[in-house]
Amino acid sequence: MTSASGLKKLVLLGAGHAHVQVLHGLAQSRPADLDVTLIAPHARQLYSGMVPGFVAGHYALDECVIPLPHLVAGSGARHLPTSGIAVDPDAQTVTLATGEVIGWDWLSINTGPVMDRDRIEAAMPGARKHALFVRPIEAFGQLWPQVMAMAQQQSLHLAVIGAGAAGLELAMAAAWALRAGHADAPHHVTLLTGGPPPAANYPAGVQRRIAAALRRLQITVLPDACAGMEPGQLVLASGARLACDAPLVAVGAMAPPWLAGSALALDDAGFVAVNAFQQSTSHPRVFAAGDVATRVDVAHPRSGVYAVRAGEPLLANLRAAMAGQTLAAWPPPARTLNLLACGDRYAIAAWGGLSFEGRWVWRWKDRIDRRFIARYGGAASPPAAT
Repeated sequence: MTSASGLKKLVLLGAGHAHVQVLHGLAQSRPADLDVTLIAPHARQLYSGMVPGFVAGHYALDECVIPLPHLVAGSGARHLPTSGIAVDPDAQTVTLATGEVIGWDWLSINTGPVMDRDRIEAAMPGARKHALFVRPIEAFGQLWPQVMAMAQQQSLHLAVIGAGAAGLELAMAAAWALRAGHADAPHHVTLLTGGPPPAANYPAGVQRRIAAALRRLQITVLPDACAGMEPGQLVLASGARLACDAPLVAVGAMAPPWLAGSALALDDAGFVAVNAFQQSTSHPRVFAAGDVATRVDVAHPRSGVYAVRAGEPLLANLRAAMAGQTLAAWPPPARTLNLLACGDRYAIAAWGGLSFEGRWVWRWKDRIDRRFIARYGGAASPPAAT
């Protein structure tokens, strides 16, 4: 199927890590009969892997972003600076937040993780009014400096809700930033795990290293859940109340609510169900990658590591599908390297059952992150001082 003009219309919904690589690949080689549209609300992608370093004060925000204009121009795409709010895979349309409806021949979804404000508000009444949400990450990047400004005016009690990788890194980054920039003030950071221990999905050795890092930074760990938010305090599931000036919500990825209204096959949590080709199990002209999708053939964690690795095989299968060629299965790696920043220029590495830590690990992570940013046209400043 092609449009009346004879061009194949490819719509990239979202500018997540995988789509950045798709745009980069199309800039190297784009079929002459391909019309590409990117739907993304911002002109840049804030790279989540460097956000803890930004919170800790090791990076300026501009060092953590991939600018999209040159990728869009290089790939011959057009950029619509808005969001998609509905997909009709049978009519092959996307409805935009502006009200415009655009058609496509092929659709790829890589919107990244979201936080469903309605669901979070239902679980934690008052969150919509009082919480600082990690997602959308661009908004978080703009709002975090306001938290640091508060710390200059008063003693700050900050609570991080969620003890996955994002919550852990942000709790440690915030604790370091508050201690480094305001050493004389009695600031305090609390991590609410919801019950399980911090880093519960990591091997025991990594959990021990994380626990030690949290102690070094004097972060209080509570195996309790947030059940509500009020001015200056959190209501906990246990019935206790916790003093809190800045609640930071860093719970796991949620599916975009608008997916529920589509005819796409979804998993039990509402994410797009895809096969080994990262192709919708119900609509073969739809692909999805990253946190918005769930592989039905093989399970793997929702993390940026997998989203980054999904980009090149996604592009290869988009090219093959549009050319009527055989698709190639992408086997996610059985083991991945996970690098967790620990506030100061110190990090923990996990590879399968192995783990190690030190300042050298942070320098390693810093080099990897900067190379990733620079590859796609972001700031290529020299590594931070150690």
